[in-house]
Amino acid sequence: MRFEPKSRVGMGCWAIGGPFFAGDGPLGYANTDDARSLAAIEASYEAGIRLFDTADVYGAGHSERLLGQALKGRDDVVISTKFGIGFDETSKQVIGERTDAADVEMALDASRKRLDRDVLDLVFLHLNSLPPQLAAPLFDALEDARTRGIISAYGWSTDFPQSARAMAKREGFVAVQHAMNVFFDAPSMMDVTRQHGLLSFNRSPLAMGLLTGKFTAGQSMAPDDIRHNSFGWMDYFKDGKVEPSFVAMLEAVRDLLTVGGRSPTQGALGWLLAKSPNTVPIPGARTVEQATHNARALDFGPLPASAIEEIETVLTRPAEGPPRER
Repeated sequence: MRFEPKSRVGMGCWAIGGPFFAGDGPLGYANTDDARSLAAIEASYEAGIRLFDTADVYGAGHSERLLGQALKGRDDVVISTKFGIGFDETSKQVIGERTDAADVEMALDASRKRLDRDVLDLVFLHLNSLPPQLAAPLFDALEDARTRGIISAYGWSTDFPQSARAMAKREGFVAVQHAMNVFFDAPSMMDVTRQHGLLSFNRSPLAMGLLTGKFTAGQSMAPDDIRHNSFGWMDYFKDGKVEPSFVAMLEAVRDLLTVGGRSPTQGALGWLLAKSPNTVPIPGARTVEQATHNARALDFGPLPASAIEEIETVLTRPAEGPPRER
């Protein structure tokens, strides 16, 4: 099945959702403001972005509501969302995984209502490490929703290549959303997407902000910011501080990323665009400045092959290792 993302770079909408929590632990980003978020969505659209990626759990439904408000009546955009994590909209608390296939249609209907859309363009399963045998009934329900016209296509937000491979032959399965950036090039997952003709939605394309070049080694994050946590999958921030080894890696390739007048952000996105015609980076933005700056990567396009090749000679990445959540 052919699926058109409408633009090679998207806008990631985790941050604009605002606060939500697991107990006292923050799962959102600090310093969000609805007026600025709506303006960032508008700025992205005006700059040529036509893909907006969110999840029902971001901000406990709030990110979807903002997108529904900002993009109402605009049929030339693609909105991708995700389901699979239960939450309470009032308390902003995550309440666990939703793995019962009987709940899928309810989740889709709730997203359609928040996004103010009759049909969801693209829906990802949001359970990264769910075993394929447990995920299969959920994808059966998604395929049923597709045949009934509730959604147009679906995929999986997962960093496990064997999981993506297990679902890749389903008719409506068109994309995998997975971690990929200059620091981690996801070779095993890219093999799966190439073999099966899938879109590669690049989650964390700027390494949770590190590839913007705005952070210093050891810098502390705000207590209400997800990067203040110490989740096992969070490589770029440890104990609420910027991990110095990644700052050093960026400095090693900064001149190569900024070739042709690019910023580190635009170079990092250009690196992803150069990796495959099917890569779709989805950097987050919370302000008009961030949104327009990210979108300029479309104007610059892929990094030149010479820069890509030299980055591979300069950069010493950690081994890919066994699949894990990232």
